[in-house]
Amino acid sequence: MLDLRLHASNAPGRTAIVCGDVRLSYGELEALVNRFAGVFRHLGLVRGDHVATLLNNRPEGLAAAWAAWRSGLYLTPMSTALAPPELAYLVEDSDAKVVLVDASLGDLAGALPDAIARPVHWLSLGGNVEGFAALEPLLDAASPEPHADEPPGALMMYTSGTTGAPKGVIRPLLPREWRGTPHFAVDLIDLFQVGGEDVRYLSTAPLYHAAPLRVALAVTAGGGTVFVMDRFDADEALSLIERERITHSQWVPAMFQRLLALPIERRAAFSAPSHRIAIHGAAPCPVPIKRAMIDWWGPILIEYYSGTEGVGLTLIDSVQALRKPGSVGQARKGVVHIVDADGGELPPGQTGVVYFSGVTPFAYYKSPEKTQGRTHASGWQTFGDMGYLDAEGWLFLTDRVDDMIISGGVNIYPQEIEAVMLEAPGVWECSVIGVPDERFGERPVAFVVAARDAAHDTCALLERLRAHNRERLGKLKQPDEIRLVDHLPRTPTGKVLRRQLRDAFVSNSPLPP
Repeated sequence: MLDLRLHASNAPGRTAIVCGDVRLSYGELEALVNRFAGVFRHLGLVRGDHVATLLNNRPEGLAAAWAAWRSGLYLTPMSTALAPPELAYLVEDSDAKVVLVDASLGDLAGALPDAIARPVHWLSLGGNVEGFAALEPLLDAASPEPHADEPPGALMMYTSGTTGAPKGVIRPLLPREWRGTPHFAVDLIDLFQVGGEDVRYLSTAPLYHAAPLRVALAVTAGGGTVFVMDRFDADEALSLIERERITHSQWVPAMFQRLLALPIERRAAFSAPSHRIAIHGAAPCPVPIKRAMIDWWGPILIEYYSGTEGVGLTLIDSVQALRKPGSVGQARKGVVHIVDADGGELPPGQTGVVYFSGVTPFAYYKSPEKTQGRTHASGWQTFGDMGYLDAEGWLFLTDRVDDMIISGGVNIYPQEIEAVMLEAPGVWECSVIGVPDERFGERPVAFVVAARDAAHDTCALLERLRAHNRERLGKLKQPDEIRLVDHLPRTPTGKVLRRQLRDAFVSNSPLPP
C-alpha cells in the first residue's frame, strides 16, 4: 500500500511539496492533513458530507484533499476563474457544508455567504474575509496525530462547463473499513510511473482541475516531490525543470504553444537530462505542435485521453504518436466502442460517439437525466466525444458531440477543419464553431490567431487561408467567414470556450480578455 502516511513515517524530512518559497516535508504535510481532518470532525462533518474549496495553488489544497480522503468526505475544488454566480451555483449544487477560500480571493468569494440560504461553515485561509471564520485557529487547535476512524472519502470534481452548466461527477464511497492505496492515485502511479522517492514532478496548471490535482496526490502517495507553479510562465517552467532536476511534468497543448514561442536562443539553451516523462492531455494537441515538441525534447511525451467522468483512458507515447499522428492512443482503462446515432456499434474507420465499457460507472450528482444522456443501453458511458478506431485499435477523436455542425444534413466536425487550417502558413491558433444559417441550418465560422513571429498583411493572410481551404476542404466544410482575433478564450487547462466564440459572433462583440 502506498500512502502519504507511509512516507511520513519512513522519511519525515523528505520534501513532499514546494509552492514558491513554501516547502513542506512529508512529516509536516502529514501533520497538516491530520489537523485538517480534525477541523472537519470539529465542524460536525460525517461520512458522505461535502466540502468545497476555492484556493490558489498552495500546499493546503493537497492537504484538504488528503484530509477529505481520510474523513469519508467528498471534496470539490472550485475554479478561481469562475464568476461569483458560478461559484454560488457550485456551492449550492454540491451541497457543501464547509467552504474554504483563499483570503487573497476575498473579492471573488465575499458575496457567497449571502447567496446561499442554508447553513454553511465559511472558512478563510491566509487572512480575513468578511463573513468567513479564520481557519488557522481551528488548525492550531486540532491534533497533528491521526484519528482512529478514517473511512475513505473521494473527490467530486465538476466538469469544465465548456458546453453548459458544470456537472458534479460522483461515485459511491468505498466501504468504511477499506484500506489501501487511494483510488485517486493507484492507476496514475502505474500509468505515468509517478511512484518512487526519486520522482520530482512539476505541476504547471491549477490544482482545482482533476488531472493536475490527481497526479499531485499520486506523487505524494508514491513518495516523490511535487513542485507547483503559482501560475504558468513558459520561461520559468523551463528554468524550474533545469534547476530542480524535474523528472516528470504535466502540460496542455496551449502551454506547448507558449513554450515554442519562446526565443530560439532560450529553447536551444534548454538542458534537462533528468526530464524523462512529459504528460499532456485535456485538449487536442495539433500534430505540428506535437511533432515540434518531440523534436525539441525527445521522445518523452505521453498523451492521455480521459476526462472528469473517468469512464476510460487511452495513452500514446512519442514513438507511437509519430507513427500514428493525430491519434490519442489505445485503451489502457476500459474498452473503446464507437457507436452510431441508433446505438449500434460501428466498425473501424467509421465515426461515431466514443464509449467505454469495463470501468466503474459514474453519475452526475443529482442529475439522473444527464447521466442517462451519457450512458448507452449496454451500460457503456461516454465523455461526449466523437471519433473512430483504425484497424489496429488506435483512437482518433473528431470532435465533441455538442460541437458537431450539421450543415445541409451533413455532419461536419470542427476539429477536422481546424487541423487543416493550422497547416496554413501564418496561422498560430484556430477554432471553428457552427452558427445558424437559414439555408443549411448551420454553417462553420472560423476564429484565427495569426502567428506572432510572422509579418503578415491581413487581407493577404485571409486570402491565403481561403485558397488553402478550397484546396483541402469540401465546400460545406469551408468557413465562409474567418475572423482574425488576438486570442482564443480558453479554460485554464487549455480547452477553447466555444460558447464565448458563439456569443461574440451572435452579438458581434469583441471576445472577453
